[in-house]
Amino acid sequence: MTIHVLILCTHNSARSVLSEGMLNHLAAQLGKDVKAHSAGSAPSGRLNPFALEALHNAGIDTSAYRSKSWDEFTSPEAPPLSIVITVCDSAAAEACPVFFGANGVGGGQPVKVHWGYPDPSNAEGGDEGKRRAFELTRQAIGYKMLQLLALPLGSMSKADLQSALQAIAKS
Repeated sequence: MTIHVLILCTHNSARSVLSEGMLNHLAAQLGKDVKAHSAGSAPSGRLNPFALEALHNAGIDTSAYRSKSWDEFTSPEAPPLSIVITVCDSAAAEACPVFFGANGVGGGQPVKVHWGYPDPSNAEGGDEGKRRAFELTRQAIGYKMLQLLALPLGSMSKADLQSALQAIAKS
């Protein structure tokens, strides 16, 4: 049974897209039945070119990616979500979306966790500074996604999964 993970950020243009790309790429490499999706509460309608560049440089195909609303994941046709991860950096006083949508594995709400990352779009140093910030953010996200994929996702209770995801948040 596929584990569906929704990654949310306000504009669905940078951090959530990096997260979706890294989780899907690493899950495929490791042979894990995990599918990442990303969305935003106020999608910009465009993907940040530096996010796409960082993913391309890591060998990840982004041709099917688009900036979309979390509303797509609240319909009956939406995949059953097991995990919802928010990746906005609340320390930057950003409005980070709260998800109330689809049912998780075994019914009920998906497990929710916040893994905040500073917005690499705000990096200083011109284009090179932004490229560096996006690559470092991609690497940091990848590290957390590897930890997520190391969990026995199909056999964990919701409480154990919540604890494990919160521990990853602190790593």
